[in-house]
Amino acid sequence: MSSELVVVVNNINHYFGHKSLRSQILFDINLTIKSGEIVIMTGPSGSGKTTLLTLIGGLRSVQEGSLRVLNWELYRASNEKLAQVRRHIGYIFQAHNLLDFLTARQNVQMSLELHKQIRQREARIRSEAMLNTVRLGNRVNYYPTDLSGGQKQRVAIARALVSHPRLVLADEPTAALDSKSGRDVVTLMQQLAKEQGCTILMVTHDNRILDIADRIIHMEDGRLIQETK
Repeated sequence: MSSELVVVVNNINHYFGHKSLRSQILFDINLTIKSGEIVIMTGPSGSGKTTLLTLIGGLRSVQEGSLRVLNWELYRASNEKLAQVRRHIGYIFQAHNLLDFLTARQNVQMSLELHKQIRQREARIRSEAMLNTVRLGNRVNYYPTDLSGGQKQRVAIARALVSHPRLVLADEPTAALDSKSGRDVVTLMQQLAKEQGCTILMVTHDNRILDIADRIIHMEDGRLIQETK
């Protein structure tokens, strides 16, 4: 594992609402994640895990503190800069967020459309190859409505990893799956991430998958309160 730091969070505070309705969600968060590391974040619902994940992913603006992702400072970053950072990040959500009117291959290929240098034919070949990797080579032209929950989540993983991101952010990726499908999905993420040398930060309540982590961090009431190897 490289010692290069992919995520550096310093003294992050975050608030929702305005004026008298303003409430603090994150309190003085400090965190570093190295290249190639798999870090799992646990904690009760409403503890701020998803808020922190979306800040790291450039999906919401940093209000206070410093947040460096892949050597880009996200505090006061322009929308253009945030879009640039997002191109190097793969996202996997609890709801697979597939588009029902696109086939599995088209859903995966969408992820490559952000990368203008990749031609249509190359994007198609890469997307089909990634679906083969997640053991869905025989479902390339299936629509999401014809796939099981586990298969949809594997399409979502293929979409997240097809552009070879340097960082993958996963928010409850096994929540809608039974234990076998859930285990298959995270084992696949772990294997592909190791092959591609990317870093994973995953939020989960699923105690059955904690063993894949290099490190587990725990959040409560908007504070990171403990870390275990």
